[in-house]
This record gives sequence, C-alpha cells and structure tokens, in this order.
Amino acid sequence: MFLLYEYDIFWAFLIISSAIPVLAFLISGVLSPIRKGPEKLSSYESGIEPIGDAWLQFRIRYYMFALVFVVFDVETVFLYPWAMSFDVLGVSAFIEAFIFVLILILGLVYAWRKGALEWS
Repeated sequence: MFLLYEYDIFWAFLIISSAIPVLAFLISGVLSPIRKGPEKLSSYESGIEPIGDAWLQFRIRYYMFALVFVVFDVETVFLYPWAMSFDVLGVSAFIEAFIFVLILILGLVYAWRKGALEWS
C-alpha cells in the first residue's frame, strides 16, 4: 500500500531546495541598487566604448580545445569512486580501470595528433 507519510523527508527536502533559490532571487532583487543610465545601456560596463561589431568569429580550434578539456575532465571524475573503493573491488576492477585510462590516453594521443591541443 502507498503510504504518504513515508515521504515526509522527501517533501521537506523538495520544498526547502525549491525555496532557497527563490529566496535568493527575491533578496537580491530587494537589496540590489537600481541605477539606470547610459552606462547601463552600453554593451560593456568597463568604461571603454566598444569599437566595431560585437559579433566576432572565433577559430574552431578554441572550441576543440574546450571540448577536449571538458571530455577529459569529466571522464577523470569517474576514477574517483573507483579509487575510493579500490581495496574492496579487487583485481578485475583494477584491470577495468586500467583499460579505461588506456582509452583516455589513446583519445589524448588522437587529439594531440589531430592538432586539437594547439592553441595558436
């Protein structure tokens, strides 16, 4: 049978986790100063007037560099749970993690040979 009282902690967590961002926005909206003027309507608030068009084309290498960084950064996060339970998992998990790291190294070598790590 479905018992609603077993979910009290869940509902309390859901309400609190929903209320915190809403309260943060409300408090910042009330406390923040509102000043309107030509500086606020400018593209940049640094005090220097922008020259030229705001639309600039970036080379694809910058995107490739960022993607390679994100891929390897996210993939190495998967090694932390393995490292924390290394003594419990045994040799088979060590071999699996070794294969995982080997695949990461092969991907890094591939990206290096393709020139995705060259900044200029």
